[in-house]
Amino acid sequence: MTPKLLLSIPLLALTALAACETVEGAGRDLEQAGQAIESEAQQAQN
Repeated sequence: MTPKLLLSIPLLALTALAACETVEGAGRDLEQAGQAIESEAQQAQN
């Protein structure tokens, strides 16, 4: 394998891991926002 390819493999793996963490964090944020909206809607109905 060429040195460039050997260097790019770990960099791609790190980028993929960072992207997964970012998506997971965004998912948690959206879930919390949805729960807040649901709570407000339930309070408005009562």
